[in-house]
Amino acid sequence: MDTAPAEGHQGCMVAVVGPSGAGKDTLMAHAARFFEGREDVVFVRRVITRDAAAGGEDHDGVSEAEFEALEKAGRFAVSWGAHGLRYGIPDETRDAVADGRLVIANGSRSALNRFRAAFPSLVVINVTASLDVLAARLEARGRESREEILRRLQRSSLSIEDGYKVVTIDNSGSIEEAGKAMVDALSGCLSARP
Repeated sequence: MDTAPAEGHQGCMVAVVGPSGAGKDTLMAHAARFFEGREDVVFVRRVITRDAAAGGEDHDGVSEAEFEALEKAGRFAVSWGAHGLRYGIPDETRDAVADGRLVIANGSRSALNRFRAAFPSLVVINVTASLDVLAARLEARGRESREEILRRLQRSSLSIEDGYKVVTIDNSGSIEEAGKAMVDALSGCLSARP
């Protein structure tokens, strides 16, 4: 499929957010395979202050000093810190949206105001799962006990404040079901373009 953006179409930024263990990376990878080869759909490769070989999402790993230099040089459309790491969305994503493309980035609920400031045509996909499912997935990572995980999850809000266009996907069940919901949500963004 080699679909280029139609001339005059407004692009859109989609920020995919949700708690650890919700399966954001898995759903984004599923959608990336579905839209593979389409020029009008771009999945963002984030810059993170984490070793690129550390596992998880495919990203550009940089040191704290390199991240600071990139940020000062204006190389990020959006940047934020969370869980002891720094995250950046490359500035080129603005051009992709301006060119009429659908751009999908792994975001953060804490940075949504920054995404909205950089990308007025913002859609938020909020990936959730039941507390039991989140706890089981996080427990499998082996970093915290089940009790610590449940206490942390019960303290955090899984909702998005008003004022954003939000699509919520429950990823408590099968990847096929949640993956279809992700593809449908992104397809809806494509068809909603003028």
